[in-house]
Amino acid sequence: MRLRLLRRLSSALCLLSSVAAVAAAEPRWWKGNLHTHSLWSDGDDYPEMIADWYKTRGYHFLGLSDHNRLQSGPRWIELKQPVSIAGQVQLGGSNTVLARYVARFGADWVERRTENGVTQVRLKPLEEYRALLEEPGRFLMIPSLEISQGRVRQPDGTFRGAAVHMNVTNVREHIPNQKGDDALTIMQATVDAVLEQRKRTGTPMFPHLNHPNFQLGVTPEEFMQVRGEQFFEVYNGHSGVNNEGDATHNSMDRLWDLVNARRLTELNLPILFGIGVDDSHHYHAFEFGRQNPGRGWVMVRARHLTPESIVAAMEAGDFYASTGVTLTDVRREGTTLSLAIAAEPGVTYTTRFIGTRRGYDSASEVMPNPEDAARGSKPHRRYSAEIGKVFATVEGATASYTLQPDDLYVRAKIVSSKPKANGSAREEFETAWTQPVVNERKD
Repeated sequence: MRLRLLRRLSSALCLLSSVAAVAAAEPRWWKGNLHTHSLWSDGDDYPEMIADWYKTRGYHFLGLSDHNRLQSGPRWIELKQPVSIAGQVQLGGSNTVLARYVARFGADWVERRTENGVTQVRLKPLEEYRALLEEPGRFLMIPSLEISQGRVRQPDGTFRGAAVHMNVTNVREHIPNQKGDDALTIMQATVDAVLEQRKRTGTPMFPHLNHPNFQLGVTPEEFMQVRGEQFFEVYNGHSGVNNEGDATHNSMDRLWDLVNARRLTELNLPILFGIGVDDSHHYHAFEFGRQNPGRGWVMVRARHLTPESIVAAMEAGDFYASTGVTLTDVRREGTTLSLAIAAEPGVTYTTRFIGTRRGYDSASEVMPNPEDAARGSKPHRRYSAEIGKVFATVEGATASYTLQPDDLYVRAKIVSSKPKANGSAREEFETAWTQPVVNERKD
């Protein structure tokens, strides 16, 4: 009897100790990617293989966000022979990819069948395979979805809709494509659908706008008006999304400032945060022009590796985007934004503090491009250099900037001298972006 009581007491003390340890957990940095594709849509590998790639390379969380399809319910794919498209071999659901899948997870795990002489492989839903990979405090799968909508040419030659893709992080139920005649209508309807599901289910989730320059589907003027949206991709690892813009289209960095300047003044809307993602599709050949993993990610400072904790931290802006630069700290103390870099030997770092001041010149002009009209894209506009101005430049592993009374906001962009290996564009350098902080001072 006494021994039994001692065992119960010991178990109770262990439980109390565990609860206290969890409650006292200090926030730490978690690395994750929120935009990824698998054989459930247009990726070329099995979801378990993709998740395993990220886990074994030090990522802590992953959202597999296939196009217009949740990883749930029955789905079988046919084995196909590799094909060559534009000189690149596409493996997809081939025997080569299947062999790697079997070698990693075993013949007992992989399900196959033959239908009308065709061999098929079952794609496992997230709720089945996540147990193979998830570990408390080490690796987490977050249910995700990419809601994709393209523009449609009408019989009279005009276009309806726009190329709008939006991700949902920690989604619970499928959300269909939202229809509309323009990008703003589609974006707002998509955000509203996500927020309705969040309210109805009580599950913390958020939408974010993917690659605004993909097929030049979204302009800053449209995006800045969306209510309920808090995130967009300042960096996307896909080689065809035009992160840097061109002579007649704004870059993602430029779009960020154009949107935030007007949201904080004319539109009276909250600040927008920037995410880094892979948008990966190709997991077998790593080279420029392929949409490979490992190009862009977010570092989130949260107490726990749970969807709830990750979402809460990101909505508070306690994260940064990166393509290689690691920060040991990002801090807002009073009106000062400061950061510290985990510097690599032989690598130099330049931090630019970027923002916009009150009373900026809001005039703009169209940057005409005949190709935009031909494909149904709205033209981008050119704005004053007073929007997204470099307030200060700092060299070295630490940097800080104190907001001045007229500053609306400030954000930091840290560019290293280290070339980005296998980046989305030529001549990339490893970079990090902190989230903008708003100047609450009114004097």
